[in-house]
Amino acid sequence: MPASVERYVDVILPLDTPPLTFLLPEPWVDRVEVGSRVLVPLGARKFYTGIVWRVHDRKPAVKRLRAIAEVTDATPVVTPEQLRLWMWMADYYLCSPGVVMRAALPAALKPDGFSRDEALQGDYRATQIAYVRLHPRIASEADLQAALDSLGRARARQRAVMDYLCAARPEGVSEDAPGAFDPKGLGAVPRRQISVSGPVLKALVEREILELFWQEPPQESLTTEFAPLPQLSAAQSQALEALQKGLAEKSVALLQGVTGSGKTEIYIHLIAEALQRGGNVLYLLPEIALTTQLIERMRAYFGSAVVVYHSRLSDRRRAEVYRRLLDAPGGELIMGVRSSVLLPVPALSLVVIDEEHENSFKQSDNAPRYHARDTAILLASLYGARTVLGSATPSLESYLNARSGKYAHVILTERYSGVSLPQVVVCDTLRAARRGEKRSHFTTALLDRIDEALKQGDQVILFQNRRGFSPYVECGNCGWTAGCPQCNVTLTYHKAEGVLRCHYCGFQMAVPAVCPSCSTPDLRPMGFGTEKIEEELQAIFPEAVVDRLDADVARTARSYARILSDFEQGRTDILVGTQMITKGFDFGRVSLVGILNADNLLNYPDFRAGERAFQLMMQVGGRAGRRQRQGTVVIQTAQSTHPIIEQVRRGDYEAMAASQLAERRTFLYPPYCRMIALTLRHRDKALLWRAAAVFGAECRTVFGARVLGPEAPPVDRVRGQFLVRFLLKIEKQRSFARAKTLLKEQIAQLRAQAEFRYVEVIPDVDPQ
Repeated sequence: MPASVERYVDVILPLDTPPLTFLLPEPWVDRVEVGSRVLVPLGARKFYTGIVWRVHDRKPAVKRLRAIAEVTDATPVVTPEQLRLWMWMADYYLCSPGVVMRAALPAALKPDGFSRDEALQGDYRATQIAYVRLHPRIASEADLQAALDSLGRARARQRAVMDYLCAARPEGVSEDAPGAFDPKGLGAVPRRQISVSGPVLKALVEREILELFWQEPPQESLTTEFAPLPQLSAAQSQALEALQKGLAEKSVALLQGVTGSGKTEIYIHLIAEALQRGGNVLYLLPEIALTTQLIERMRAYFGSAVVVYHSRLSDRRRAEVYRRLLDAPGGELIMGVRSSVLLPVPALSLVVIDEEHENSFKQSDNAPRYHARDTAILLASLYGARTVLGSATPSLESYLNARSGKYAHVILTERYSGVSLPQVVVCDTLRAARRGEKRSHFTTALLDRIDEALKQGDQVILFQNRRGFSPYVECGNCGWTAGCPQCNVTLTYHKAEGVLRCHYCGFQMAVPAVCPSCSTPDLRPMGFGTEKIEEELQAIFPEAVVDRLDADVARTARSYARILSDFEQGRTDILVGTQMITKGFDFGRVSLVGILNADNLLNYPDFRAGERAFQLMMQVGGRAGRRQRQGTVVIQTAQSTHPIIEQVRRGDYEAMAASQLAERRTFLYPPYCRMIALTLRHRDKALLWRAAAVFGAECRTVFGARVLGPEAPPVDRVRGQFLVRFLLKIEKQRSFARAKTLLKEQIAQLRAQAEFRYVEVIPDVDPQ
């Protein structure tokens, strides 16, 4: 007989490596498919869970090829569309498929270990619960009666059997009805529904009267009938009709609606249509913070069809959601943040990306450094689905795509309630200080309006884009400031905890009693953050209830929900917060919003600073006056004549977009070019800069003046490693794919040099 052809599998592992090839042993040749999970040995004794990318018979040119150790899942756990998305992300964002897999799969689905058994023990197992049923030997009513008689005077056991019989009795059948306890009509009952102790149940199992077993609970049946959908205004109805028409012609549509215009109600109608057709819907939000209020609203309409996914879920819960969606035939609404775009969503019909302009959709800390908006559009195209982008202040990239006709474009210019947009009042902090019209960090104009709002029983939101009590402490005698030993930043003072903390690496220390430099006990908090604003407001308005919403106080979902609930229920009068309070919330009693320091938004060293400042101020201002009467927004700034401030005052998005796009066209910035930011990182500063000089010179021989840098970023040391940055700009008419190929060659050449082999090069495509 001819020898059987050896089979091989290319496996994607959750490591920064390309797919690796393994031998597929004979017992598993017919059990493995593309997308299956397998356990493979790597290195001396480590085992990893990987995903089969390819099955083939092409033997690689290596002396020793290791075989897979186990087929964890013969049935694919990654869909073909997911694999195509992974490969696209790896290619586009300059990383390996393994890095994408690491981000895409919940931890419970990719266990590893220092032995085969250790890895398998860490593998995900579906939740199972205990059930009770009659023993198979009890096949008739006579058998049941005999079993009860055999218990004699053991009342606890008799009561346990009767509890089971009552729980298992078919619905609508009375206990006294003939055949009520017919064993053939009795099913399994969850153990928790029967009030019986463990020893009593064990005795009944041993006597072969009851049987105890474990299995997965049945999945909650999906909602097929939805609650009545929200009534749309005439403007909303026209927008919905325009969207439906636009999506029939183009795959992506931009819904540009002013804050409070009711974009969510339009989404609800589009979602209902998609679900009723049997499709799945992916609804992306920029922040976990937004999900609480919106999920409750969606569940009121779509019930059990709503599935939630984000990083604050436990590993097991994320794995359960992943498994549920893998088998979902349709009719599911998946709501989540950035990482939700990596879920399996068979039968995807519609993607909704709310607040599409938010930079939190961009993963910037770790690879893959993907943008969820752009990735979701690509994902939708793989399924032939439609995508709706929504924002009051769209990103200039999306706006230009809509204006050029690439996307359908629908505009909503009036609020749902008919109330006018908030009145914007600009307070010049420099002039107020000269005139004595300033108290601490507040102008008297803002304080007067807060007082008036509180007297009328209204609520106030104050926005300060910096958490903590103060950005740093300074010695009044010698000027010493506390800095992080691992990062080139000052330590932020957190008064409530009595610590100085680094917001980059987490290092913290107690506030020194005296200056470490001159021993003077004159350390002063400088600047102000949300914690200091909260304290000062409580002193100025002692009768008001002041609360704070930032990353320091909302560390858990419970604390976050408590803060929001108190404000929504009217138990809080003034809410002070960072960007967490700016996005998508709908509070009916807020009549005043204050932006305490617009200057730190305008002066940020980034070409997107103007666009971002406009978006943020318009978004936070949109929280005011969303019901019966017009609200007010007070902006405190030392640059009252700044063009962005004037555009915010008029609510003129078109003017902002025109001026910002003109600047970007002149200086060749996105959306008129493609960009890749490159960060070189190493602990030795001198070695790093030598590597940067070599890398920059080599890149310029290929890309010329398109390469900017090297330069030290504003924070040039983080976690003990020094940073140097480059920026590569590629014209839109040039091949971006070719540019990335050439760049990868330059990175490989640098790493090939022995002196620089440990210098890390981090590419960030389309940096935000």
